Amino acid sequence: MSLTFYWYPKCGTCRNAKKWLDAHQLPYNEIHIVEKPPTKAELRNLYKKSTLELKKFFNTSGQKYRELGIKDKISTSSEDELLDLLASDGMLIKRPIVTDGEKVTVGFKEEEYEKMWL
Repeated sequence: MSLTFYWYPKCGTCRNAKKWLDAHQLPYNEIHIVEKPPTKAELRNLYKKSTLELKKFFNTSGQKYRELGIKDKISTSSEDELLDLLASDGMLIKRPIVTDGEKVTVGFKEEEYEKMWL
């Protein structure tokens, strides 16, 4: 099983997730989420395969999120509009995202990774 690992190297949570994947010798294809953010179609696919609400894909602690006032837009925007927003800037996406094409995790919680990826 090879994983796709969307991450931002300056993000501490991403670095912790990478260390965990490496420690468990899980092969992955690493993608810099800011330089090559997932497309709207890729995000829709990740969202549909996850069991998460779309709002969980937003990096709510990010500067961009606050600057654009996204908190206020989430409840009134359509799924399409939210996916457009996410696809517009990798810094808006909560990270890391890991997928094997069927399952998806967003963020890093060791217990969740153990259940999902081991």
